[in-house]
Parts: sequence; structure tokens; C-alpha cells
Amino acid sequence: MKLIRFGQAGQERPGILDENGQRRDVSAFGEDYDEGFFGTDGPQRLSDWWANAQSDCPVVPGSERLGPPVHRPSKIVCVGLNYTQHAKESGMELPAEPVLFFKATSAICGPNDPLIIPKDSEKTDWEVELAVVIGKRASYVSEADAMEHVAGYLLHNDYSERAFQLERSGQWVKGKSCDTFAPIGPFLATADEISDPHQLLLWLKLNGEMMQDSNTSDLVFGIPYLIHYISQYMTLMPGDIISTGTPFGVGLGLNPPRYLKPGDEVTLGIDGLGEATQIAQAYVPN
Repeated sequence: MKLIRFGQAGQERPGILDENGQRRDVSAFGEDYDEGFFGTDGPQRLSDWWANAQSDCPVVPGSERLGPPVHRPSKIVCVGLNYTQHAKESGMELPAEPVLFFKATSAICGPNDPLIIPKDSEKTDWEVELAVVIGKRASYVSEADAMEHVAGYLLHNDYSERAFQLERSGQWVKGKSCDTFAPIGPFLATADEISDPHQLLLWLKLNGEMMQDSNTSDLVFGIPYLIHYISQYMTLMPGDIISTGTPFGVGLGLNPPRYLKPGDEVTLGIDGLGEATQIAQAYVPN
């Protein structure tokens, strides 16, 4: 299944993309796509319900805003330097074990919502990434059992403010967590929709120019190992997101570096996970 959420920000309702690509409202199912849903085998329960109820589910107009397909995950765990070529363009050695950092969940927004360039930012950068959604509580999980904990997959743009991230003291989280820095979607594809998440094309264009064009086969650490590894240090809750890293072609790696400015259009996609577009806007104080 392909799960969507639609409606105004903060008022999203659950939906499904049907086999014809139509958006359908499944509010009558009675649950949002949150920790409780994923932690109680929600995708399978929804599939069973949908088999009998789909004819009664209203069509959602295409003009409706798409929201983030996952509602309020407890955390976003990101993996740095997890593509061979990206590590090279960053001038860094391949890590001996996964580089982990957090991204604040307040950064989450809809797939086509505007990107707000933060106050005092001069180095806002793009990063197309494959994100994994956890479907079952994971603590001290073995690598062999790790994929049993996957609910599905998302397209994620891990926006980064490089000066905040790398030139200020402390951890990377400051450059990763600004509002709108985590657009996800357009939909969550359940695990059965993606036959091999390690063989997916992923790409990103800036104003129509291809900047990132790679394949998840270039991952340094694959998804089973990442789930195993992360679960040794924290419990992954249902609905949590693991963002698996970005390939080469980020603005920081260009010569000279190139960063986003108001009016720029960023379009990105992953095989089987759809496409999204964000238009950069300047920060305006409330």
C-alpha cells in the first residue's frame, strides 16, 4: 500500500493511493499513521479493512495539500557519510561504523511544502535520502531479524545548513533541525511495495539541473545493519524514521560550493517512492 496524509498543516487526515493512483480518504478507518498505528500491525489491519471498504472511501481532490505520511514519530535518526562517493566528495574517510545524528521532528513537513531558508543562513544545502519507517519496537535487534521491523519507506530531503552544522561548536543537529528541513513523502510505501531497497535509483535536481544521481547500492551500511546497529544504543519505536544518508552531489561538495537561495526549485525522487518539489523561500519573522 501507499499511505498518504492530506489536508492543511496540523489538520491532516489519513489516506491511501489506490491502484489507479487516486487519493482516497480512509478517515473512516479511525486511526492516524502514528506510533500506535504502526505498533499494532496497522498496515495489515488497514489492508484488510480496505479490501471491503474501498468503494465507500471518498476521492481526495488533487488540489489538496499532501502532508507528511507519518504523524509525529518519536525521533528521526540520520546516518552521515553513508555513500561511498559522498564521503569522497566531502574529503572524509569512509566511517568504520555508522555516523549517527538526530534531526528534530519539528523539522518535518509535507513533501511539497516550501523550504524556509533559516534566519542568518548562507549555506542551506540539499540531500536526497531513502528513509526507513520502523513498524515494530526494536531494541538489541540482530541483523538477521532487522527487516522484520520495517514498516515501509519514504523519500526524504535532509536539508542542512552547513555553517550551523560544521562551523559552529557542538553537534550537527543545529544544522539539521530548522523548520521545514525534513520534507517527507509524497507517500509511505509499505515494505511489500519495495522488493529491494538496496537497488533504488535516487536523484535530485536544482532548477532543472541534475545535482544528485545515484543508487542505494552505493550505501556503505545497508538497512539491516543500520537497524541492528542503532538498536544497540536506543530503542526504535514504531513510526520512527531512519534516514540512510545522501549520495554525492550536494552543494557543499561542489567547487566552488553552491547553496540555496530564495526562488530556487528543488525536485527529487526515488524509484517506487514518488517525487517531491520544494520552492525555497526567505525566512520572514512572525
